[in-house]
Amino acid sequence: MFSGLIVIYGLLMIPVGSETEIQSHSVESPFIWDQDERWDQLEVRFNSAKTGELQGISDSIRFGIKRIEQLISELESDEFEPSDPRLNKSLDLFFETAPYVAVLDSGYVELTDLYNKGRKRIKEVSSNWDIENRESRITLYKMLYGMRAAIEEILLQSKQTIDPVILVQDEPSVTPSTKVLGITVHSGDLLVSRGGAEVSALISRGNDFPGNFSHVALIYVDETTHTPYFIEAHIERGVAIASAEEYINDRKLRFMVLRPRYDLTQLEKDPVLPHKAAKYMFEEAQKRHIPYDFKMNFYDPEAMFCSEVGSYAYKEYGVQLWPAESTISSDGVVKVMNTFGVENFVTQMPSDLEYDPQLSVVGEWRDMNALFEDHLYNAVIDAMLVCAENGDEIEYNRWMLPVVRVVKAYSKILNWFDKVGPVPEGMSAIEAAKSDAFINSHETLKQQVREKSENFRQEKGYQPPYWELVRIAESETGCTGR
Repeated sequence: MFSGLIVIYGLLMIPVGSETEIQSHSVESPFIWDQDERWDQLEVRFNSAKTGELQGISDSIRFGIKRIEQLISELESDEFEPSDPRLNKSLDLFFETAPYVAVLDSGYVELTDLYNKGRKRIKEVSSNWDIENRESRITLYKMLYGMRAAIEEILLQSKQTIDPVILVQDEPSVTPSTKVLGITVHSGDLLVSRGGAEVSALISRGNDFPGNFSHVALIYVDETTHTPYFIEAHIERGVAIASAEEYINDRKLRFMVLRPRYDLTQLEKDPVLPHKAAKYMFEEAQKRHIPYDFKMNFYDPEAMFCSEVGSYAYKEYGVQLWPAESTISSDGVVKVMNTFGVENFVTQMPSDLEYDPQLSVVGEWRDMNALFEDHLYNAVIDAMLVCAENGDEIEYNRWMLPVVRVVKAYSKILNWFDKVGPVPEGMSAIEAAKSDAFINSHETLKQQVREKSENFRQEKGYQPPYWELVRIAESETGCTGR
């Protein structure tokens, strides 16, 4: 009896099927800011301003805002290409003005208003750009991500109570509507969000253009009751439909509402198209069980990951979202995501949806109390990906593999009865073991970085900006070079 158990245990230790194939490769390269000296200069400017004359700081804020206003006014009246120098100049001014605004806690409203005007105009004009051209993608990323980053560094230092909602553009729509946390949403809108989990941070940062979002939901609003439903793919249970309460209670650090532009050719012919697409996916999710697609293959609708839910629905009605496919080309990121079952590295990543010129940004909501947590999770992931790039492997407890396999078998039985098991459907026992190991490593490093960042705050009197968090995390891991 005992010897039999040993044999079974030994058989369950064999790492069968531990290699996951890679089906699609990227030939691109990751975008790298490579501006460490500049970030240091901004921090020096911030520290100098803290001991400077208030009038001088106020004058610097007014000058910066005035110059940004002039540049954006010009961009609003002109057509421009991705290479237009006014774009880089306006972003430079955002970076240079932000430290003064953070010190004086004044000018935030004006700078945020300019951020909204700037991204609205850039999104409009980008509809005439070749979005598959790398220069176009880099310009969109630098401007939209960069301006947000400048605003959020101000928020991390602010002592004011700031409205978590930013309304950007009320893109016209004739589809049924309702409100979610103060933002009017229409049937067919796409909500990109950031969850509060380690894997969420990996998805948002594990991209050639590291972003702020890790999840996509398609919203369907019933035309009679105006009840909203959120159609989304979850790792744990595949495609599911959530109520507004369920969507909000599934911890979100932030979300952004994106809406198809009313002047798209397809919508000019059929203005109700977004609602039809949402209703189609709503009914599809009710008709059949759609498991989560760990492979991230958006060509195969039998299983779906979160981005695929929206793209599949709209594709049925002739709108191809993600006109420029997402790429993941860093060896370290590929290695980490491949251990979780990802096979396709030319795909559709949630963060990249923000740069789709077919979509307008309607508004954003942020959990102001969790903004630092958002940055902390990201910094830790960035450092861990540097380690992966340098050759580190995800180490898991191989002695526990037989136990995980038994749990996986139990999960399969639950799946047969449409229940959710401890190991997600579509994830192997080895992938589950590595996933747990990765999460535990992130948690350990996160606590170390949190402690060091608190020491930083007490010593210097301000929250460490993002680049300092990354440095702390890299110092803790001993990995540098990304």
